[in-house]
Amino acid sequence: MKRLLSIELQKIWLNKASRVLTLTYFILLSFIALIASINFNIGPIKFQVAEMGIFNFPYIWHFNTYIAAILKLFLAIVIVSMMANEYSYGTLKQNLIDGLSKKEFILSKFITIVLFALCSTVFVSILSLILGYSFSSYNELSIVFSDLDYLLAFFVKLVGFFSFCLFLGILVKRSAFALGFLLVWNVIEAIGKGFLNFRIFPEGKMAGYITQFFPLESMANLIVEPFTRTSLVKTIGTQIGVENIKDYSVHFSDIAIVLCWTIIFLFLSYRILKNRDL
Repeated sequence: MKRLLSIELQKIWLNKASRVLTLTYFILLSFIALIASINFNIGPIKFQVAEMGIFNFPYIWHFNTYIAAILKLFLAIVIVSMMANEYSYGTLKQNLIDGLSKKEFILSKFITIVLFALCSTVFVSILSLILGYSFSSYNELSIVFSDLDYLLAFFVKLVGFFSFCLFLGILVKRSAFALGFLLVWNVIEAIGKGFLNFRIFPEGKMAGYITQFFPLESMANLIVEPFTRTSLVKTIGTQIGVENIKDYSVHFSDIAIVLCWTIIFLFLSYRILKNRDL
């Protein structure tokens, strides 16, 4: 396993575009800290974003993982390009000639995906602890280490999404077309979700029950938006008589669905590679 990972990391690091995108991703993750320095001056009202409580424990785990997940597209490009380069440069065929089986090839890609997801999760964890202890009003350990399930959801979300990107890279062979297919699939899911919600099941929860099994939708459900959870938004909602009943928690069922899709994407990637004439 160490040998497989070493091969993949060497391919990524020797490719300038992949190296730049990977470094850019982690640099942009660091920019979450800059949110704390944003100041708003609205007439006599002046406040700093950090004072809104977004860096309070345990809310920070929810906020940071949601924001960090938006940036996953940078690593998605690396994953897709990594697969496209295998075909363009003939390294896939050379690896197989050198004795690497197709199963080991898929395994090497998956190990790389898990490493990317793990490094991202650890990075966000450290960043959140630093920001939390710098700005949070609550520093009791019982509070600091509550809601850590958002980190698990973040990790599973990245693994699932990157596995989808790997599948597209193997299926389409060209990074631009694979990313285009990803965009098209996102539109297809949005149209399907809208059709189910407004045409077939305009009332009730049946539409939500069906759409939770869509690949990208299931990944999105792992970490719902955190903004309406802030005290400021809740206060405004209370003043205008709007009650927020949204469920912000991480559910095991959502994690299970994404893990199932991850297995499906890996299986399909292997089947395509196994049956394709290289």
